[in-house]
Amino acid sequence: MIDSKASRLDMKRISIAFPGVQALTDVDFHTVAGRAHALIGANGAGKSTLMKVLAGAHDHYTGSISVDDEEVRIRTPKDAKDNGIQVVYQEVDTALISNLSVGENIMLEQTVHNMKGKHLINWREIHRSAQKILDRMNITVSTKKLVQELTLAEKQMVLIARSVSKQCRFLVLDEPTAPLSHSETEQLFRLIRFLKEEGVGIIFISHRLPELYEICEDITIMRDGKLVIREELVNVDQHKVVEHMLGAKMDGQFPHVQKEIGQKWFEAKGIRDGEKVNGVDLHVCKGEIIGLAGLVGAGKTELCRALFGAAPDVSGQLFMNEKELRIRSPHHAVRNGIALVPEERRREGVFVEESVSTNLTAAGLSRFTRWRTWLSKEKEQKAAAGIIQSLGVKTPNASAKVGNLSGGNQQKVAIGKWLLVDADVYLFDEPTKGVDVGAKRDIYELVAELARRGKCIIYASSEMSEIMGITDRIYVMYDGVVVKELHTSQTSEEEIMLHSTGGLLT
Repeated sequence: MIDSKASRLDMKRISIAFPGVQALTDVDFHTVAGRAHALIGANGAGKSTLMKVLAGAHDHYTGSISVDDEEVRIRTPKDAKDNGIQVVYQEVDTALISNLSVGENIMLEQTVHNMKGKHLINWREIHRSAQKILDRMNITVSTKKLVQELTLAEKQMVLIARSVSKQCRFLVLDEPTAPLSHSETEQLFRLIRFLKEEGVGIIFISHRLPELYEICEDITIMRDGKLVIREELVNVDQHKVVEHMLGAKMDGQFPHVQKEIGQKWFEAKGIRDGEKVNGVDLHVCKGEIIGLAGLVGAGKTELCRALFGAAPDVSGQLFMNEKELRIRSPHHAVRNGIALVPEERRREGVFVEESVSTNLTAAGLSRFTRWRTWLSKEKEQKAAAGIIQSLGVKTPNASAKVGNLSGGNQQKVAIGKWLLVDADVYLFDEPTKGVDVGAKRDIYELVAELARRGKCIIYASSEMSEIMGITDRIYVMYDGVVVKELHTSQTSEEEIMLHSTGGLLT
């Protein structure tokens, strides 16, 4: 880490536009080294775009960037790194090379730089240097393990390790805790506090408001591509933060929908998937929302994939209305009325290079074809427009590329495509991860509406407040096993957390 004298970072009157969208308009942002600065806003507010300008990912912006009152030129990622600015993006899989080891990923840029004019690589030194960084962060993953074998949480920590391995004055963390467990988040916060003491400025993007008050000193709030407020965090309470983000007060986070819970409709018995899921039994009634609660790594995602036929080595039985199902692939699951909204939306939930309309109609494409051959673009566009309006997807038009939408709007598209299929069982795996409070409310209302229509909902989340706010009944998972079944109205977040951490196990 360099001994930086640059104590201040300033971005002045930053504006940038993309086809059909004015993403930023005259935004000012400044932060000071040695402090953590929260940068927040609803999905589509422009915060990630602003940080991509700072990172040199967008070069067609107007405005100026200064470090310690000296204007600097940042038009490429190299320009940003040369000025000590490092960014850890939310999409971890696109930032790491999956078929290289942890050590090679951490030391990647140093290795490439040192190779100039040389033919040999000192692999021992690469792994030794990477291990020092991991030891410093108290991360126990092996430097020789391939990145493709890591969990989402481990990938995130490797990315952060790679960033702090280089000269860093300001470190931007875009939703860094989204894939992390509580203990991993605490580990990250310890590192952030250490970096602040070393004189590094932290820019922290997160939708988890309690985290901001734990780790940040300052806050900047954006809305619709513009600056709303910059303030010391102690001067703004959480309710005011939400009001500034949304531009209005929000009454109640979780919807109250009158519904009737019907007969048992979907049942799983003895579901196993290697060592990830170990003999899980569960059932869901019509109109019921059951929660899969547990910390990161408890097996929630693996169970959802197993129920959807997306895991190769699954055993056990599935029943729909007492009729046994033969689910051997996602195709079989969809044909039998089962839908999955996966945790990693960009990799598994949407086609990022395709249009909004293509994504929304992909799961039910047969509805828009003639003789299973000719696609009716008119029907497709009409159906897509209806979903866009009903879910409030913020997009220039139905032809816009999904990859250009904000994270929350991508998630709405990932959910919306299943509404045209009209499934019987909906599996939601961390559906609000990386989503702002307004979009979260929209998703909660959608889930509640599906339940009101008599659908079976399985809702997996590591956020206990969500589980308590949206579900009727809860299965708590720990180490691939359901350790407790609870009725939501008769439990508490504390009890769920106790079981999630393995408490009371005999």
